[in-house]
Amino acid sequence: MSEVTLESKTKGLSGEVRVPGDKSISHRAVIFSSLAEGTSTITNFLTGEDCFRTVEAFRQMGVNIEEEGSTLKIHGQGVQKLTAPTQPINFGNSGTTARLMSGVLSALPFFTTAYGDESLSKRPMDRVVLPLKEMGAVIHGRNSSSFLPLAFSGTTLRGMRHELKVRSAQVKSALLLAGLLSEGDTTVVEKGVTRDHTEKLLPQYGVDLEVKGSEITISGGQALSASDLQVPGDISSAAFFMVAAAITPGSEVTIRDVGLNETRNGIVTALERMGASIDYDIHTYIGDEPVGDVRVSTSTLEGVTIEGELIANLIDEIPILALAATQAEGETVIKDAEELRVKETDRIYAVVENLKRLGADIEARDDGMVIKGGRALNGGVLDSFGDHRIGMMAAIASLVTEGPVTILDKECINISYPPFFEHLDQLR
Repeated sequence: MSEVTLESKTKGLSGEVRVPGDKSISHRAVIFSSLAEGTSTITNFLTGEDCFRTVEAFRQMGVNIEEEGSTLKIHGQGVQKLTAPTQPINFGNSGTTARLMSGVLSALPFFTTAYGDESLSKRPMDRVVLPLKEMGAVIHGRNSSSFLPLAFSGTTLRGMRHELKVRSAQVKSALLLAGLLSEGDTTVVEKGVTRDHTEKLLPQYGVDLEVKGSEITISGGQALSASDLQVPGDISSAAFFMVAAAITPGSEVTIRDVGLNETRNGIVTALERMGASIDYDIHTYIGDEPVGDVRVSTSTLEGVTIEGELIANLIDEIPILALAATQAEGETVIKDAEELRVKETDRIYAVVENLKRLGADIEARDDGMVIKGGRALNGGVLDSFGDHRIGMMAAIASLVTEGPVTILDKECINISYPPFFEHLDQLR
């Protein structure tokens, strides 16, 4: 297991950084381009392990995908030219790959098996498998197909209306993809607002869909056409440097070309509520995705309550937000975040365990945590639990601790942010 030790207390962060491409958009760009007819060029693709699981899945089905740095050329030949994999597909640690690809594999006319690593094999798949079975999908797996590995006996699916039982962009997207490859119309009714990259991107590939409030309807049998796409910077990755600049004395940091989709920018809202000195401007649109620069400087933060609709908008940023709360004045309450229990690890446990090791006053709750700020943090040995966002939170913590911080299993950060430590050093 790899580890790294970071020296404590930085005098200040300064400069600017461009974070890697958005993970959610990178996954979707590969899927849509691989299903399309023609060659699509994707620039600023996230070259993290998760996204390459989606790339490899389509390579196993006969799609020619060329790589040159963070640029991909995907030579799609349409859905009908996809071929059955000769080996099981490995989804690794990627929940996005597992759930979105389930929607695709269920509708393809051949047999496929898929598996994941130990962590992914514990994450719930029934939330997507059960509605797919209602469409006619034939899926087998552990515990009534609740967990990987899964086997897909591809068959003709029929469109239908789904009212989602969980707030999940992954489930929504899986069902829209299945609907696109099905007979008839499929309508997905969301339980609450979730990230809408699928709805924004599909029209760029020539797909018609209708969005009315919480309902999204897509007609099956539509052919996708190739499209070039530049992926904006990932706001979930940018969040770590936003918080780093806010809590580290004497800091001023600019993060360039970040995706500022309104279903993803909850971290900005939360930091503003805490009193952070943060501002942003949208300078361009990539398709329908707003892109801009975010500027953050050292701030005096105050405890707040984060709950309800905002949670879905920043679910991946809660670990780093909890660290910010340890440096705030007063109490911060995070609730309605029970989804954190079934992420790459139990993130409520992982966050509370690690911040307690540093001396934070933090208490776990079933659906979140309570943090009392204003206490100095010590150094210590922190466990990433194989979770990239926990590992990065630990690294940012070292900026304000009294002693050095050692992070176990730092390699997991490559899942979403391969140059993370390089960028951190650059800002130091």
